[in-house]
Amino acid sequence: MKKTSSGFSLIELLIVVAIILIIAAIAIPNLLRSKIAANQASCVGSLRTLNTAEITYSSTYNTGYSSTLIALGPQAVGAQPTATSAGLIDSVLAAGTKSGYSLIYTPGTADSAGNVDTYGITGSPLVQGSTGQNFYFTDESNVIRFNTAATAAATDSPIGG
Repeated sequence: MKKTSSGFSLIELLIVVAIILIIAAIAIPNLLRSKIAANQASCVGSLRTLNTAEITYSSTYNTGYSSTLIALGPQAVGAQPTATSAGLIDSVLAAGTKSGYSLIYTPGTADSAGNVDTYGITGSPLVQGSTGQNFYFTDESNVIRFNTAATAAATDSPIGG
């Protein structure tokens, strides 16, 4: 009688596993770089949204810029927008953390009428090199600036230039 065996030998299985590991070793770093690029693009988009919201807030309420990000956030269900809950950005952006970046809003000093005439917003990766690489900054000039090594400021280079 002949014995016939079917299935894979141990060598064949080890070769398949080795090929899968090689493909994974090539793909995972590219996936991480893609995630970092997406997070950075999201941060820049969030800063643009915040700049637009600040301009809208300033022209709507005639009190200068907002004193906090939360003031730009959504109002209660069924309530009308007010200067303390303008409904110009979503609750995630108003919380200050989005897509691996921490957004820190710094209002300028209020003038004698109580109006805030300047502001600054920094975008910093939660874990540099993992959630993002660049640091971002914008202010009432609406120019978004970046720095690759430290927290960005008004003196850093603008993006795309």
